[in-house]
Amino acid sequence: MLTVGIAGLGAIGLKLAQELDKGVEGLRLVAVASRDAEKARGAVAGFRTPPKVVDLAGLAAEADVVVEAAPAAVFEAIVGPAVAAGRIAIVSSVGALLPRMHLVDAARASGGRIIVPTGALLGLDAVRAAAEGNVESVTLVTRKPPRGLAGAPYLDQHHIDVTTITTPTKIFDGTAREGAAGFPANVNVAAALALAGIGPDRTRLEIWADPTVTRNTHTVKVEADTVRLTMTIENVPSAENPRTGRITPLSLLACLRGLTATLKVGS
Repeated sequence: MLTVGIAGLGAIGLKLAQELDKGVEGLRLVAVASRDAEKARGAVAGFRTPPKVVDLAGLAAEADVVVEAAPAAVFEAIVGPAVAAGRIAIVSSVGALLPRMHLVDAARASGGRIIVPTGALLGLDAVRAAAEGNVESVTLVTRKPPRGLAGAPYLDQHHIDVTTITTPTKIFDGTAREGAAGFPANVNVAAALALAGIGPDRTRLEIWADPTVTRNTHTVKVEADTVRLTMTIENVPSAENPRTGRITPLSLLACLRGLTATLKVGS
């Protein structure tokens, strides 16, 4: 039995907490943390087994596995204590990990682990396999309804008002590292793809504000000596937060199940 703590009770964290409270073999939700402790207590009050509400750093003292499902700004406050204590940290704000790779070193030193789930993307197993050989290029093309991109720092810096966009418009073309910095709440998928493959500086990213789509759409293109891949996923946006997909908390749940499963499918 692994104990689980969740940081963040938004569109991702609360859904995950609810699923764990229903009962998942080998896993037990014991703690949650949120910026608003009183709101967090209210959110879990009706659970069959209400978890303890603690501060962000306190999760590492309560749980074997700490799930980060919070704003990127508090990423290190969650993951730092977890890896220092030798815990397993499962992260959803993957873009926040790219400039904080010292956390990987800290996990190595303590015996902890950092796990990046597939999240709203697809095909990371295939990309990881291809990366064991020679990969020429990896490109991610992301298309989102304009409102799903609103609030990104890159848009403010370049004075782009996505609410005025009426036709499909490419608003970013660069590396995954640059994209993760400019769109921290939107393209964690790019960071995950980069870590699975050829790194954040060689992985290319295009972001389109597209009023003709109703789903967050990601297309991965890989050219390698062993394979040519083109994969597309269309995610239904979360009603609570259009910047993330409804599949994301389910991906975290599947990742957690894999930690204790007798039969695990996929690498």
